[in-house]
Amino acid sequence: MAEKDVFLTYEGLKKLENELDELKSVKRRDIAEKIKQSLAFGDISENSEYDQAKNEQAQLEERIAKLEMILRNAKLIDDEEISTDVVSIGSKVLVKDLEYDEEMEYTIVGSAEADPYEGKISNESPVGKALLGRKKGEVVEVHVPDGIIKYEILNIDR
Repeated sequence: MAEKDVFLTYEGLKKLENELDELKSVKRRDIAEKIKQSLAFGDISENSEYDQAKNEQAQLEERIAKLEMILRNAKLIDDEEISTDVVSIGSKVLVKDLEYDEEMEYTIVGSAEADPYEGKISNESPVGKALLGRKKGEVVEVHVPDGIIKYEILNIDR
């Protein structure tokens, strides 16, 4: 399977690099210590502490591998190259929900740093896909499981 490009802002890149460093330097050591302590309890065939520590280790190594893959395929979004004429990855977009007359601001980011609670939506999400390439003043229809949402693009910023 070909690995796809992962778009990251500078902030997102640093956040993932810091997480990877923390997992490799601190968490690996913590889990190794848990495994060592659980081995002291004796027979590992009936040792739930050992099983739990090994499961944590497997999850940790899976997350480390995922982060390394993301960082290996990262394409950094340069703030200076973000257009304010059309919505692109890295754009901050102020939209108005035409049904509820509410304004919302979204930052379009790559899927690796999407966080809807912070207003960061993926370029691969229904809203992100619908907004990409659109201009200020356009009305965009977003197809979601509940139907169609109409947004008017009020502003595009970096």
